[in-house]
Amino acid sequence: MEEINAGDTAFILISAAMVLLMTPGLAFFYGGMVRAKSVLNMMMMSFIALATVPVVWVLWGYSMAFGTEGSGGFIAGFEGLGLSGMVPESVSGSIPEFAFSAFQMMFAIITVALISGAIADRARFGTWTLFTVLWVTLVYFPVAHNVWGGGWIAETFSPIDFAGGTAVHINAGAAALALVLVIGKRIGFKRDPMRPHNLPFVVLGAALLWFGWFGFNAGSELAADGTAAAMLLNTTVATAAAILGWLVVEVVRDKAATTLGAASGAIAGLVAITPSGANVSPIGAILIGLAAGVICAFAVSLKFRFGYDDSLDVVGIHMVGGLIGTLLVGVLAAEAFGGTAGSLSQLGSQAAAAFIVLGYSFGVTYLLGFLLDKTIGFRIPQEDEITGIDMTTHAETAYEFFATGGSMPKGSSVATSAPVEGKVNA
Repeated sequence: MEEINAGDTAFILISAAMVLLMTPGLAFFYGGMVRAKSVLNMMMMSFIALATVPVVWVLWGYSMAFGTEGSGGFIAGFEGLGLSGMVPESVSGSIPEFAFSAFQMMFAIITVALISGAIADRARFGTWTLFTVLWVTLVYFPVAHNVWGGGWIAETFSPIDFAGGTAVHINAGAAALALVLVIGKRIGFKRDPMRPHNLPFVVLGAALLWFGWFGFNAGSELAADGTAAAMLLNTTVATAAAILGWLVVEVVRDKAATTLGAASGAIAGLVAITPSGANVSPIGAILIGLAAGVICAFAVSLKFRFGYDDSLDVVGIHMVGGLIGTLLVGVLAAEAFGGTAGSLSQLGSQAAAAFIVLGYSFGVTYLLGFLLDKTIGFRIPQEDEITGIDMTTHAETAYEFFATGGSMPKGSSVATSAPVEGKVNA
């Protein structure tokens, strides 16, 4: 009978908490990138995933993703009601099954939250809340089962996806593209600047994501061992190389190295090393990071060429970065790290898994978004978008732009809860 290892258990519990922190970190990262009139809604789109997904995970998500009834199939079967058959003594490898389930639950939360950045400023909050439940059920749980839970993709192709390049980032990026096409462009896309309103928020969010990503990547080993240590090291150097790659592109192309570019480059590197870091050497990790930084820096501008309004570059960073890491591990995987360098068969397996997940996620998400849009509506009214979704949806604003400590002029009719037009990049 398998026995629980106290060290591995402590490692996974800490890693799970670090992955949970990534979603508030994402809220800061995305919140700083939008305009001042949308920051609260953007952060709430991440926080509502923290509320809906854990409940769904316990009721049916865990059994859909990791149930044994559907092993080898595309969708897992239901084994009772969620975690109803699990007890504290249940063991998964060297850790309690509760620990494994909690760790995987954090992945489901952050994956759906990633999608929100693509539709910033213009999505109905109620529809988005319902979407989080439907999307994880119809898309994330089946994909997680296929990639990690012994499903059809894993059985057929045996792809390397150590911590979620396919199951998380390609999945979320393809879904983001689908939703963007359903909901349409923001008012003023390509015309108004729409610059980030708070770059310190962006940097804070990137820092929290980078910290949490160590739990995301190293924790996916599910044990405190040498592979976890290699993953932590590779995560660091790949992210550093991606920052450098992105900034070089900015300096050559735009003659300036920006704060937003450094933060975006860091996320691109983290995304790319996620599927591959446990199977490549540190030199391979640097190459993957550089490739991600350079390619993603160009990829984020494709939305202007092709006319899709991916507000916060989810497609250009997560889908493209996920593809880079997923494909390059087929080329750079080293024998000493459990791979075969330059294996064309492994590259083919990586490509098959990546594009199957991309196609499935895009197709199901597009259909789901279309049905929600045609029934309850997915986009806020035009006048609400112009006024600002924070005020019209949440009856709040992130910032108070009026002076405090004094009285308003006699006869003034200005509402103190509304932002002053023109005072900030709203």
